[in-house]
Amino acid sequence: MSKVTITGEIRGSRPRSGPPRWRITSLEVLCGVLVLALLLQDWLVGVLDVPVLRTASTVFVAVCVQALPFLVLGVLISGAIAAFVPASALRRALPRRTALAVPVAGVAGVALPGCECASVPVARRLMQQGVAPAVALSFLLAAPAVNPIVLVSTAVAFRDAPMMVPARFAGSLLTAMVMGWLWTRFGKADWIAERALRRLPDHDGRNRWLVFAETARHDLVDAGGFLVLGGVFAAAFNVLVPASWLETLGGQLVLAVLVLALLAVVLALCSEADAFVAVSMSALPLLPRLVFLVVGPAVDVKLIALQSGAFGKAFAARFAPATFVVAIASALAAGAVFL
Repeated sequence: MSKVTITGEIRGSRPRSGPPRWRITSLEVLCGVLVLALLLQDWLVGVLDVPVLRTASTVFVAVCVQALPFLVLGVLISGAIAAFVPASALRRALPRRTALAVPVAGVAGVALPGCECASVPVARRLMQQGVAPAVALSFLLAAPAVNPIVLVSTAVAFRDAPMMVPARFAGSLLTAMVMGWLWTRFGKADWIAERALRRLPDHDGRNRWLVFAETARHDLVDAGGFLVLGGVFAAAFNVLVPASWLETLGGQLVLAVLVLALLAVVLALCSEADAFVAVSMSALPLLPRLVFLVVGPAVDVKLIALQSGAFGKAFAARFAPATFVVAIASALAAGAVFL
């Protein structure tokens, strides 16, 4: 049996065989890239100093700089809610009838500023505390799309089209309520993995600041990566896609709606930053861009993966396609009213 001395040395344990292994991590890779960039800066300036790349870098920086404050504020509030607001508070405030609780849960999504990543564990926690799955799923879809951070960022991005804000709110809330009612009517508990319904205790209160820090850090790192990808896409979209293509797509409204809906699924942008990407597609009409903003927070490849892990593959295989169709229809209905 091994023994620990006063100095912390472990005696009696099995000695390591051979010298310690040195592993290359992302930090070493980043340092190596920075050193190479410093050594080759003159050559890089000559290679990258072309009009196309200058335009792309300008668009990329503009998207990231405008969206970053909303992203940071969102993850801070999301972390605070995860650490200090018990999920049981929402359960006590909900009506007992599921059909009435669904719209209440959708509107309650206003109280959870954060990205889609935060809504999945919160919805699972609600189910584990006895909330009806339809109600929890309505909250899951509404929270990342109708909260004040997302609406303010949309208003800032679409300063020249202020009606995009109520259109996005209405389309996203309608998506959440319709999916909740559909699950009430057709959903089956067998489609949800047992681990998502297993009761878990609340936080013991001893490490709430640690929960706040870890939640905010996780959401910021995760959502920040998708923000960078969104900025890269916006830059590439502006310099690589010919204007004639955009004019053609803008003239084909049905095709533009379908293309941007699929882009929203594939790009998996954070809901607090996607408005700045959508506004960069200035050659397209507002309606397809509204579909992009409504579909993205409701269903994308990132959310499908998260839902599959939290609720099971059988759930995700049914919920994601239905949400995609309902989100498009809800966005079109909201656009017909507000745009």
